[in-house]
Amino acid sequence: MRIVMGAQNCGFGPVAELVAVSRLLAGHERAFVGDGVAALFARRNADAFDEVHEVPGSDASIDDLVEAGDLVISVMDADLVLRAVVAGRPAVMVDSLFGFWLLRRPAAAVHDLCVSLPRSSFAAADRHLAGLSPHERVVAAHLLATHSVVQNFPGVSKRAAEFAALGTGPEIHLTGSIIDLEGLRHLPVDADPGCDLLINVGGFQNFLLDFDVNNDYLRLLHRWIPDLLRDWPRFARVLVCGGPFGPGREQTISVAGRRADFRLLGQRDLLRRAAAVPDYLLAPGLTALHEAMALGRLPLALPEQHYAHIFTIRRLADTLFGRTAGRFADVLPRHPVPEDDLAGTAALVRIAGRIHDDDGLYRRFRGTFNERIEHHLSLDPEQRTEGVEELREALGGDPLPSVIAKLVPQPPTTGRRR
Repeated sequence: MRIVMGAQNCGFGPVAELVAVSRLLAGHERAFVGDGVAALFARRNADAFDEVHEVPGSDASIDDLVEAGDLVISVMDADLVLRAVVAGRPAVMVDSLFGFWLLRRPAAAVHDLCVSLPRSSFAAADRHLAGLSPHERVVAAHLLATHSVVQNFPGVSKRAAEFAALGTGPEIHLTGSIIDLEGLRHLPVDADPGCDLLINVGGFQNFLLDFDVNNDYLRLLHRWIPDLLRDWPRFARVLVCGGPFGPGREQTISVAGRRADFRLLGQRDLLRRAAAVPDYLLAPGLTALHEAMALGRLPLALPEQHYAHIFTIRRLADTLFGRTAGRFADVLPRHPVPEDDLAGTAALVRIAGRIHDDDGLYRRFRGTFNERIEHHLSLDPEQRTEGVEELREALGGDPLPSVIAKLVPQPPTTGRRR
């Protein structure tokens, strides 16, 4: 079976989930299609695919790839599902943020648009859904898909009930962690992480953020890391990893006899280091959090990069991870963050910029996050274990391999296409 696969071009979370799914489908022909930060991650983990096609999402050549496939698997890429529907190919929509998508109109109205969708061409289908917001378009993709694989999270059951009430729609399959379980099982024992502190900022790029545009968060990070080295002698070797530090953007700084390396790691290299490093900070994306949870690690959350991070921390507020997370509200409690993906993310960019540019606000940021680190380091092994168990209880679901096995038949043991 030839499977065409893609992921939403927003950070590393969606494409990391796609890699996890793809690794379960070895023996099929797996063709990745996408661009931007998703393609960057796919190339970095190219062993998870048989082909990598770096193609802009608007490129009509994607239609040819979809039509040549037997199945489409999309991780939150609504347009790829839409192209599959127009081409008459079955589509599986994978989503770790199923309960997150904000609807400005009733779900029934989105459903009605899907029922009347023209299927003569992608352009016609695209025009038909043009009035939908980006979030509503993801919901429409679910309604148009053959199957929805949904990662469990507080609020998911409510959205699933809304879908069920519509009468028609995809079959929803609730799953636990959408992560590279095979890679987790084969991590080397007692590996040297090469650092005392791992800081994972994720892919960073999305619909607004970029490495050189709306990058105030990265500017603040670069101001803070030298002070982190000054403030914490125990962190003699710090590794800062993520999309902003890919080829040509690597950097090493030394302060007070201590060092910080900025690098982009392959996914399994990241998992190896996360399993062994004494302390771990991460941007509060769900994929990185699920990976840490599977490793039995309780990380400390960095302040929010975009609105989905606010959503995640808010929904996990009753867990130790949520209660101890770093927040920009610790520094600017009265700075409004709109309940909107784009406007909320833009507000966070402005907050990070204000903190970077204002010495007084920066001192407050440095002090409050040092307090977060100090509290995190004070947690004993039993408290950390309890924190991980809280997350497992809130986020658990059916194992991803068993869910995927129900949807995609195993290839025959002989005569496989490679």
